[in-house]
Amino acid sequence: MKDAFGLPQSLLVLGGTSEIALATARRLVVRRVRTVWLAGRPSPALESAATELRALGADVHTVAFDALDPESHEAVLGKVFTEGDVDMVLLAFGILGDQAHDEREPVAAVRVAQTNYTGAVSAGLVSGRALQAQGHGSLVVLSSVAGERARRTDFIYGSSKAGLDSFAQGLGDALHGTGVHVMVVRPGFVRSRMTAGLEEAPLATTPEAVATAIELGLRHRSETVWVPGVLRLVMAALRHVPRGVFRRLAL
Repeated sequence: MKDAFGLPQSLLVLGGTSEIALATARRLVVRRVRTVWLAGRPSPALESAATELRALGADVHTVAFDALDPESHEAVLGKVFTEGDVDMVLLAFGILGDQAHDEREPVAAVRVAQTNYTGAVSAGLVSGRALQAQGHGSLVVLSSVAGERARRTDFIYGSSKAGLDSFAQGLGDALHGTGVHVMVVRPGFVRSRMTAGLEEAPLATTPEAVATAIELGLRHRSETVWVPGVLRLVMAALRHVPRGVFRRLAL
């Protein structure tokens, strides 16, 4: 069960090698979390992440999970929930893709969409139903400001995040009043392996800063968290910029 400050004692990470997810897990283990399930494709990186969290004092289990195999999600995630209550599910898997390449190769673009959206819909519904059945818990979904408005430079990734964001908001409404808290996290440009080599955007942030924002959001039972917070105002303005002007902006 969560403590008096809304922080979890048990955590299931979907996307167990995500830098944001691991920064969040480290922060929560130091605070309160005692049991962690890291779900992802079996790899040395997944085992290394588990070893790191064990060194901090957590009881860590790895779970073979593939976002692109939704038919397996119910069995894989259901097994985790049969092992005990899960206070928080962090849906953190996703891929950026390569916009220029993916425009020329539709199959690659579809893979971005299937990972970031279709896989998340499946995993989100399974997790939400399991949390509802146990009567409590938080589902934290890593979205992105890229989903707020399509940009020429990343509209394939951005559209997948727009779908994910809308889905998570709707799921939060569907689960309202059941004891389940759904929180959407919208980071801007995050300095990580996924963005290595890309030109850094204004208001860039770090996995650790996102982890801090997630903790504060849990404490306040927030439904939407922007990282950094000023992006909420920036995107509110950009949403209303005329399309012709927006198209010419260097974003």
